Amino acid sequence: MKVISYNLRKHKAVGEIAALVESHAADVLCLQEADTTDIPAQFGELRLADATRRNRLGLAVYYRESTFRLEEVCTMALKKSLHDRVLRPAEERMLGVRLHDIDHGRDLIVASFHAAPLTALNSLRRHQIRTALAQLQTLGTELPVLMVGDYNYPVFKENLGIKVRDQGYQLTLSDARTYTRYRFFRGHYDFATSTGFDISRIRTLPQGLSDHLPILVDAELEAAAAKLA
Repeated sequence: MKVISYNLRKHKAVGEIAALVESHAADVLCLQEADTTDIPAQFGELRLADATRRNRLGLAVYYRESTFRLEEVCTMALKKSLHDRVLRPAEERMLGVRLHDIDHGRDLIVASFHAAPLTALNSLRRHQIRTALAQLQTLGTELPVLMVGDYNYPVFKENLGIKVRDQGYQLTLSDARTYTRYRFFRGHYDFATSTGFDISRIRTLPQGLSDHLPILVDAELEAAAAKLA
């Protein structure tokens, strides 16, 4: 399964999506900072599963209809930072979908996630990540889960990795930094947390109009997870 995650920087990079999906043969697409009133129902062979509605700039998930069947969707408003309370940029920061793999007869969960901005503390972002991963279990317990997106977590990721592992998930970074706008804040912002998946590689794709670079996740179900699903 190939999953693309992209923070569109206030929807500025939406015109790049169709080419990204086609050139990388994506199976799932997860967007952040999208104007969800101005996105199509389909990008090539990928159909819109759902999008957030209470955000000024929101989340969206697309899936390949020939490979998956949409089973269920959940969105969640996570603990707010001061930035959220004052400027209200994002009410819902996690959008998860349960998909049924048509050919292999198994279910899995994929989510698009956008953590609070850098003005918030890492402790708040860890709380958001922990809560989002727990909420995804409502879509199906013991199913493989892959949550990708903009984690806004450029430093102290070792500590985050420990916290994530304590919850039964793995944190996987891409092969190059994903944010380059400000020299001091450059680093890996966009990555994945997962359980039940073997992630062979996360590749940072070339930069477009966004200050975030899109990432391409190559993932497959672990043998035990495939059998369980």
